[in-house]
Amino acid sequence: MRHTISVLVENKFGVLARVSGMFSGRGFNIDSLNVAPTHDASLSRITAVLNGDEGQLELCVRQLRKLINVVEVTDFKEGQAVARELVLVKVRADTKTRSEIVQIADIFRAKIVNLAADNLIIELTGTDDKIAALLGLLEPFGIIELARTGRLALKR
Repeated sequence: MRHTISVLVENKFGVLARVSGMFSGRGFNIDSLNVAPTHDASLSRITAVLNGDEGQLELCVRQLRKLINVVEVTDFKEGQAVARELVLVKVRADTKTRSEIVQIADIFRAKIVNLAADNLIIELTGTDDKIAALLGLLEPFGIIELARTGRLALKR
């Protein structure tokens, strides 16, 4: 089962290592991990998408709350958070296919952020499903490269 966990931590050396060690020590596979400063320069938010069962997750959350430098831990249940991901995808695009790729990007409200003679780079922000749908439509054109941020989430 996939879980989205948000951990607000103090900006201190070694905090990320302790938090990610807690996840792996409890047997969770980390699907995505994001760390970034918050509006308060002394704090960072770690957002992780984990695979594991409910019982393991509850124990993990309790132990995270006990870690030094952890300010707050939130396990987002379905519908409790607004979650988004950013993807940059480089797609093969020649003169014959370029207009079709641009139309697909427009349907998803994606942006063309780079245009080259033989490829396009598309930026899309959205849910996991929206990103998967775009990638599925772009696959036949030839995805050269892609980078994803992983899920970010904030409580509603």
